[in-house]
Amino acid sequence: MSYTSDKLQPNQEVLEIFDNYPDFVKDKMQNLRSLVIETAHEMENIDRLEETLKWGEPSYTTKQGSTLRMDWKEKNPDQYAIYFQCTSRLVETFKSVFGNRFEYEGKRAIIFDLNQEIPVTELKLCIKATLQYHKVKDLVTLGI
Repeated sequence: MSYTSDKLQPNQEVLEIFDNYPDFVKDKMQNLRSLVIETAHEMENIDRLEETLKWGEPSYTTKQGSTLRMDWKEKNPDQYAIYFQCTSRLVETFKSVFGNRFEYEGKRAIIFDLNQEIPVTELKLCIKATLQYHKVKDLVTLGI
């Protein structure tokens, strides 16, 4: 699935990363990318979503947001993840709001098993909070 939006100028280096994921995880990673783009597209206060590479990982940010990254790593082949700035309140707020709906890695990530069905509604709320983090960081649950 290759979801595009008028808010995003696709980044060729990022697209190459997605093309080079192993077949068994490629659709999962492309689905995560699509969820981020779709969420940004649905947000009226987001004019532009920047797609770039940070630490070799597909990354997404907005003027008013915190960077989110995503990746699959060979050392944990049965999992893939979406990463957040560990100095933010994002993951601790997700834990508070969603409890065990997600598997977390410290204050930095939501981890997915390859055979897991992603709770899309909840994940989109996490993405939305991240993309507008600087506007909602003083709200108790970040607007979720």
